[in-house]
Amino acid sequence: MRAIIDEATDPWGIKVNRVEVKNIMPPEAIREAMEKQMRAERERREKILIAEGQKQSEILVAEGQKQAMILQAEAEKEAKIRKAEGEAAAIREVQTATADGLRVIKEAKIDEAVIKLRSLEALEKVAQGQATKLIIPADIQNMAGLAASLKELVK
Repeated sequence: MRAIIDEATDPWGIKVNRVEVKNIMPPEAIREAMEKQMRAERERREKILIAEGQKQSEILVAEGQKQAMILQAEAEKEAKIRKAEGEAAAIREVQTATADGLRVIKEAKIDEAVIKLRSLEALEKVAQGQATKLIIPADIQNMAGLAASLKELVK
């Protein structure tokens, strides 16, 4: 543009350093084409922004579900650990009670007579049951003698 202006002004000795265009009135067809192009560009940017928003939303939802699954798995793990610890404590308590009972029996110096009496009581309970077969120990005679001696002792 400057070269064309210099050609026209050089014969008069004028040098143009700056040119400003104040108002351009393009033809109607060019204006419509420019508007369509701007509208298409805005719509393209809008679609890109919507797609990126949906993508980010889906990523965040997936990450949230993943974290929820991890937390649920950790909670289940913790519950299983607590249950196992509780069961272990219960087993220890039962074994301690059994050991304490055996220790008391040993300290009481229970002899054969008491053990045979307990056997007889257990046999009596078994006999009262609904079983069709009853197994009787071979030393039943000793137990009968024990019962007689206990009877005498109680008198």
